[in-house]
Amino acid sequence: MRARLSDIAQQAEVSEATVSRVLNDRPGVAPETRQAVLTALDVLGYERPARLRKRSAGLVGLVVPELDNPIFPAFAQIIESALAPTGYTPVLCTQTPGGVREDEYVEMLLDRQVSGIVFVSGLHADTAADHDRYRTLLARPLPIVMINGYAPGIPAPFVSCDDRESAELAVAHLVALGHRRIGLITGPDRFVPVQRKVAGYKAAMGRLTDISDEDLTELTELSLFGVEGGEAAAGRLIERGATGLVCGSDLMALGAIRAARQRGLSVPEDISVVGYDDSPLMAFTDPPLTTVRQPVAAMAVAAVRALVDEINGHPSPNSEYLFRPELVVRGSTAVTRPATSPKRQRPAPTSLAVPA
Repeated sequence: MRARLSDIAQQAEVSEATVSRVLNDRPGVAPETRQAVLTALDVLGYERPARLRKRSAGLVGLVVPELDNPIFPAFAQIIESALAPTGYTPVLCTQTPGGVREDEYVEMLLDRQVSGIVFVSGLHADTAADHDRYRTLLARPLPIVMINGYAPGIPAPFVSCDDRESAELAVAHLVALGHRRIGLITGPDRFVPVQRKVAGYKAAMGRLTDISDEDLTELTELSLFGVEGGEAAAGRLIERGATGLVCGSDLMALGAIRAARQRGLSVPEDISVVGYDDSPLMAFTDPPLTTVRQPVAAMAVAAVRALVDEINGHPSPNSEYLFRPELVVRGSTAVTRPATSPKRQRPAPTSLAVPA
């Protein structure tokens, strides 16, 4: 038993006394520490004591659109941590192009008798989708909570970042640096967050610049989410003379930086780029990405609390809770070049032949 305690303590990075308190279900251990010890038990292949197995309150579904974008694993990790002290275990369902659809995952979760479901950037954010699927779940009744996206007429809690304000923050930052021809790159316009970003962008540009409505339309590029979509849209905006780019995600911003470099331009000396999300590792890109931070931790915890309250029969008000974004200034934005500077777009450097 001594060796077993030491193995568990080493795996969980806690003392053997703490392991003993957790295994004997004694008080005085923080929820995070207790979960670390239980996770160590699972990793090492030890069976949890019966008294601890009884602590599990059940399963909760967690449906996310993908894991390629690092913002979604960030949501999943915090939701899992927030659920742990409540006794619920998340069942992660990840969608992939051409793979299992959201409705199919929901059927699987219902078969597993989940106590509730959290949807992150799901079909509730798509104005072209049929939202009766959520009303059917609520009629079972099954508690659900939606993150990022809003659909009127669904009596459930919604947790969102203020996308309109995020676009306004990005535009105001670039205007303060002297930029006027500022382009917007974001996803398809059927998504609620995209519609809100476009509205915020146009409102800020109308308030802070003298760009005409016609030019605003020319400077707005709706593309596919992801690096490739950002790259394609940025190329078109650079050719139209944009000196600053506001992007709907960090991955789109990385694509915009790639498009600039392929045209022989430097970021931020020739063109400034602002992302959105502040997903992990954005502080370590080249250059470090200026972005608008989604308060992922606060949003995830709020969603978990709302869901657990619903499960326990204490429903939250059925409305949307908006969380304020935060501008994080790093190295991908800078003061625009003077109007008298040389032509912005330079030919890409040619490759040199090296003799064999």
